Formats: sequence, structure tokens, C-alpha cells
Amino acid sequence: MNTVQNVTTKQVVVQTKRKRKGLLGKVGMYVLLGIFTIISIFPFYWMLVGATNHSSKMFTSPPTLIPGGEFMTNLTNLNDSIGIARVLFNSLVVSGLYVVAALAVCTTAAYALAKFEFKGRNAIFIVFLLSMMIPYQATIIPLFQLMSDLDLLNTYFALIAPQLCYPFAIFLMRQNFLAFPTELLESARLDGAGEFRIFFTIVLPSMKPAIAATSIFLFMTQWNNFMWPLVATTSSDMYTFPVALSSLMGLSMIDYGQVMTGVTLATIPIIIVFLALQKHFISGMLGSALK
Repeated sequence: MNTVQNVTTKQVVVQTKRKRKGLLGKVGMYVLLGIFTIISIFPFYWMLVGATNHSSKMFTSPPTLIPGGEFMTNLTNLNDSIGIARVLFNSLVVSGLYVVAALAVCTTAAYALAKFEFKGRNAIFIVFLLSMMIPYQATIIPLFQLMSDLDLLNTYFALIAPQLCYPFAIFLMRQNFLAFPTELLESARLDGAGEFRIFFTIVLPSMKPAIAATSIFLFMTQWNNFMWPLVATTSSDMYTFPVALSSLMGLSMIDYGQVMTGVTLATIPIIIVFLALQKHFISGMLGSALK
């Protein structure tokens, strides 16, 4: 009897220790996640604080961590400096048209590389992957010369066209297309459906998560693009947000209140796009795992 009680007592003690270890592990995990969350969010909070305070309070000691009441003043000064409405319009037009056009190019290319059998298919895909290794800066001068020869500088076409064939977007969509059952395509062909009908009515509707994920990457790429718009635009009327914000960096004085206000405004569309498409983002990124 005593032996049974001792065994039971030991089991209770072991279970109690395991529960304590499990509880401590969870507490440690949540503390660690909380620390990383604060580290991730703090730059955005610092940006908002800077947008609501005067430039002189940005680097005080101790630092100012409380939002102020200078947001409207900074917004007015920013509008006088860069013309917010025009810059926002340019960025939205360029990014919006780019996402639509790049999706059309990249999805069709990825579908052909994934589902059509033709000679050299793998070689073409390897070339796309290798092109991701070419530094973007190395293409600036040839692109500028090309657009100058075609007299297309300082136009929306010059800002949008050079990156329509985006290798990473093709790679991401191709991996998702590979997971799509080929049997469904063959069945649709036997029923008399054409390739365009199959692509638009059968394949694309099931690729919404992948399209959403690719759209986020394409939008962020174009919205944050700085180097090429800086080279391709010759007047302030065609400036996008990154180029317009760079013009605020003077040699002798920088109004950080204006800069932080501009960065805040430039961040809002990215957050809106991500929140609108976030439910499809993870499944789109992991779509290739289904295969």
C-alpha cells in the first residue's frame, strides 16, 4: 500500500514540475515576443511622435516620447514644400498601374512556365532566377539611355515599364501554379474550353491568395522605389513620395517635422493595402507547399 502511495506521490510531483516548466516556458515566450513587438513597433511610434512635434524636439535629451500638437503645422509646411496632393496622385497612379500591368505579365509568364511543356522551359526559368542576382543599380544607365532615346523620360510609362517583368513575382506565381492540379486543365480541354478561358475562369479564381501576396510585394516595390524615379523624372510635377521626401533633405538644415509627417503619409497606403489583403497573404506565400 505504501509503495503504491509513494509511486502516486512521485507521479504528482513529476506532473507538477512539468506544469511549472510549461508555465515558465510560456511566460518566457510571451515576454520575448513582447520585447520583439515593442522593438518592431517603436520606429513607427517614433515616426508619429516626430510628425506631431517641432523639429527641434527630435533630438532632445532626454528624448521626447509624447506626441505634440504640431501635426497640422508640419502638414502645412510639407504641402508648401512638395505639394502633397500631386505627389500622392503620382505615387498612387504609378503604383496602381504597375501592380495591374505587372500582374498581367508575371501571372501569364508563370502559368506558361508551370503548365506548358516546351523546349527550353527550364532554361528560361533559370535565366529569370539568375536575373535576380544582377544589381538593380547596374541597369539604371542602360534604362536611362533607352528612355532618353525614345523620348519617354518624365512620363508615367518610363516609371512603370522597366520593372513589369519582375522575376520574384514570376517565381512566386510559378510555384503556386505548380500546385494546381493538371488533371483539371486536361479535363477542361477535353470539354472544349480554350486556353484563355481555362486561365481566366478556372485557374486564376483559385489563385487569389497567391495574387494577393504578389500584389503586396509589387505594390511595396513600386511605392518605395527611389533610384529609378529619381533618374527618370526631370520635374517636380512627376515626383513620387520617395523622391519628393528626399528633396526635403537640405545641406544646411533639415526640418525633421516635415520629413516625419511625409514618411507617415507615405506609410499609410502600404498599411491599407496589407490590411486589405492580409487574410490571403500567408496562404499565398505557402501555396507552393501544397504540391
